[in-house]
This record gives sequence, C-alpha cells and structure tokens, in this order.
Amino acid sequence: MTSPSSPPLKSPIPPPRTSVPQASSIPPPPLPTSPLDFLAFPSRPWSQQTPVPPPPPLPPPPAASGPAPPHVFGLEKSQLLKEALEKAGPVPKGREDVKRLLKLHKDRFRGDLQWILFCADLPSLIQEGPQCGLVALWMAGTLLSPPSGVPLERLVQVAMERGYTAQGEMFSVADMGRLAQEVLGCQAKLLSGGLGGPNRDLVLQHLVTGHPLLIPYDEDFNHEPCQRKGYKAHWAVSAGILLGVPAVPGLGYTEDPELPGLFHPVLGAPCQPPSLPEESSPGAVYLLSKQGKSWHYQLWDYDQVRESNLQLTDFSPSRATDGRVYVVPAGGVRAGLCGQALLLRPQGCSLAQSPFEVCRHFSTCDDPKV
Repeated sequence: MTSPSSPPLKSPIPPPRTSVPQASSIPPPPLPTSPLDFLAFPSRPWSQQTPVPPPPPLPPPPAASGPAPPHVFGLEKSQLLKEALEKAGPVPKGREDVKRLLKLHKDRFRGDLQWILFCADLPSLIQEGPQCGLVALWMAGTLLSPPSGVPLERLVQVAMERGYTAQGEMFSVADMGRLAQEVLGCQAKLLSGGLGGPNRDLVLQHLVTGHPLLIPYDEDFNHEPCQRKGYKAHWAVSAGILLGVPAVPGLGYTEDPELPGLFHPVLGAPCQPPSLPEESSPGAVYLLSKQGKSWHYQLWDYDQVRESNLQLTDFSPSRATDGRVYVVPAGGVRAGLCGQALLLRPQGCSLAQSPFEVCRHFSTCDDPKV
C-alpha cells in the first residue's frame, strides 16, 4: 500500500487530439496484477480524458497506549496464533494470572493445611515448532540474565552451532545445562534419579528462593503432566511453589484478603523459612509452571510432575517417521531426559547463602502493605 512518504502517482499521458477513437473501440483498462494496483484506479468510471488523482495519504498509526504486549515468537507467520490471541484478549500480568489460578483450584487444597505461595514472575513466550525446551530456557533466563535479556534466536543459534539441536528440539538435559551456562552465564545443576528422595528438598528449597527449575515431562492435551513413555516429551519452567504446612511461621508472612488460609511472604521483609512438607504427605506441594504452548501459569501437583518426569524412556514413533532430523543423545530419550531436571541460579548465588533473609517474590496479595 502507499504511505505518506510514497511519491504521488503520475497522471497518464493524454491521447493525441488528431484521432479520437470511438467509445466502442477504446480498449478496456488493464486489469490490476496485484492488490496494490487497485489503488491506482479512481472510484468513478474510467476515462482517457480525465487525469487520475493520487490517492489521499494514509492516516498516521494510532499512538500506542499502555505497555507493549509480550512478544509471541512466530506470531508474524501464524494466522492461527493471531486469531487465538485476539479471541483470548490481553495477556494477564503474572500476579493477576496466579490469583485467577488459585481461585480456580482452591477446592483442590487440603483443608487441614495452611498454604504459603512463593513465586517469581515469569514472562510468557509461545513456541514455534519443536522449541519447547529453548522457550522454557528463555523464560528462565529472564530471572538469570541482565535486564536486557537474551533473545530466543540467540539460544537457537548457539544450540545449533554446538550440535545440541537440529530445529529447536532438546532431548538432553545435560546439553540444556551447558547451553544455559554458555549463553546465560548462570550456574546449572543437573539432577538425576528423579524429583523424589534427596532431590526433593533441593528442588523445594531452590523454588522457595525464586530461582527457576527446568523440567522435561510428558505433555497431556491440556499441557499438564501425563505418562506416555516419552512420546509426548515436553519442557516446562517452574519458578513458583505452593506449600501446604501445618502452621505458617510468625515472621515475614501475610494472609491473602480474598483466600483465607493462603499466605504470602512480605516483600523486602525478613522471612522465617517454613518447614518443608514430608514426601509422605500427598497433595501438599504444587508447582507453578509455564510452558511454550500457553501464556498462562499452570498449577501441577508435585507428585504428578515427578511421576511424569521419571517415565520418559522412548522416542515418539510419530516423530521417528515424520521425515525430520532430530538430535537425540546416545542412549536415547531415557539417557537424555528420564528422571532429570535442571536447577538454574544466577552466577555467584549459592544455596549456602541464606535464601530467606529478604523475600523477593511477587505477591498476589492485594494488601497495600505488601
């Protein structure tokens, strides 16, 4: 389309006056060869004798109001993605989205426990193609990198250069850790042997501090963890945890005004660490996670995630026959993903430091003191 900076269209050269053909012999105007050519025709009937005026300039774009929406990778190429975003409305802020989620699932929480929410704010990013792992790493990187962040394209580029991926897929937690260290400049600790046992307390303590956890799991139709032997292998990032405890510590917490029994750490105030729920206490730990097929937080029972992560053993037969090339480590999906996860934290940060001196999580509480 023409724009205010485009030169005006030239008027056609008038025909010679010595011989004017009859109306029946006047050739019809040429058909436009592209949608842009329609702008060269006036709205009134065509005539050889009347010059064609240039179209009026386009109005300037409306001034932007409010913050820019979050970037959605692949939006430029996907009409389906555009339509889905238009129907869904604006992307909620992290605090609002978590509040919505907790209200939606409040009936799932055990009434004999009080609940403490720790959650660092994660942005959303929609994946394009098999890039769930790299999208999850990009989200995690916003808590690890400088404020400018690291573009997803940079993660994809380095992963391809190092031979970790062919088209964005990541079937190795170890490769993901090496990529995180190189591009994000962070610390990465690979957990093996599952999310239970001694690893459970490491994960819970890590999430309470607000640091991200990358988890491979099998994805169900609603994006929740399921058990498909690795056929639906997917990646999620968690930077939040909901703990069910017999009693909330007296220092550094405030109760939610809308959800009785739910407590939040007071931002910027000293926090007394809660007692971590025992592994034998089912339904006492939930992860707040995001993954690359939705811009909303999801709330998953910890045991459900642990079981899904522990049964990633086989490569999907449909992927094996789709004609594409995938980078799978020696030993297959079992060696690359099964029972593994990745703890990420900024360079220089250690669990030896007291993570509870100052709570730095965002809060869903509407109390103005928080």
